[in-house]
Amino acid sequence: MQFETHQIPETLSPYIEAIFHIKNFMPDHSIERVVPTGHIFIIFELDGFTRKTFDNETLIPQAEYQKVWISGSHKNYLSISAHENSEMLVIQFKPFGAHPFLHFPLEKINNQVVQGEELLGDELINLRQELLEHETSAKKFTAAESWLMSRFDENKIPPKALLNFYESLAQAPAANYSQIVDDYPNTQKHLISQFKKYVGLTPKSSQRILRFNEILHKIHNKEMITWAQVAYQCGFSDQSYFIKEFKRFSGFNPEEFINQAFDQDEPNFFPLDRKG
Repeated sequence: MQFETHQIPETLSPYIEAIFHIKNFMPDHSIERVVPTGHIFIIFELDGFTRKTFDNETLIPQAEYQKVWISGSHKNYLSISAHENSEMLVIQFKPFGAHPFLHFPLEKINNQVVQGEELLGDELINLRQELLEHETSAKKFTAAESWLMSRFDENKIPPKALLNFYESLAQAPAANYSQIVDDYPNTQKHLISQFKKYVGLTPKSSQRILRFNEILHKIHNKEMITWAQVAYQCGFSDQSYFIKEFKRFSGFNPEEFINQAFDQDEPNFFPLDRKG
């Protein structure tokens, strides 16, 4: 598999987490679970395959996506298709970074995957065509970067107070949530409104997702897991609540997660029908 990442320029790095190009991907499964991270993605398929999302319980197909689509912030995991010999280019925004480029309140696409043309007309379709015309990852990255620069509106940058709040939310223990909210220099109603506009989810939902991803980071590739210790380190005073929260975001309880060796996979993608 070819996996290339773009060196994000300084002008875009405050808002863009990553731009990457995947080619000749040969998964050993056809359906995978994607757990929430708080990021918004623009995904270009460059192989002609139709992607699908599935009901999380029955795995019956729910929707189909072609060419380019935007995935908003999700509070729950998604079940999506995986394809052999696939090729994609992905723009991953930071949790607070999409608004200066998309220009609409991000709560509009919460818990949704939306065809790109429904939100931005032909812009993304035209960019996809340009990506297809370039042979190398470097040229594809240049085209994507140029489009991002053309869309960037500095008047839609999140306020400094909101960025400071999010940084505190990401770094402070979960138990400090009330204090972080109290330190915000405006009302809680204003905070929630700003979060919905610039992040999509509410502050509390964002904190829970941050904490869950901290859990995944702690257990990834560790041979011996003491769940009580992980729960304590991530701010859970009640281990039963930790287990409930883990299953809410991943679909598995912690023991199932380890028994199926998901701690050895990519941190946010887990195969549901692995061959063999």
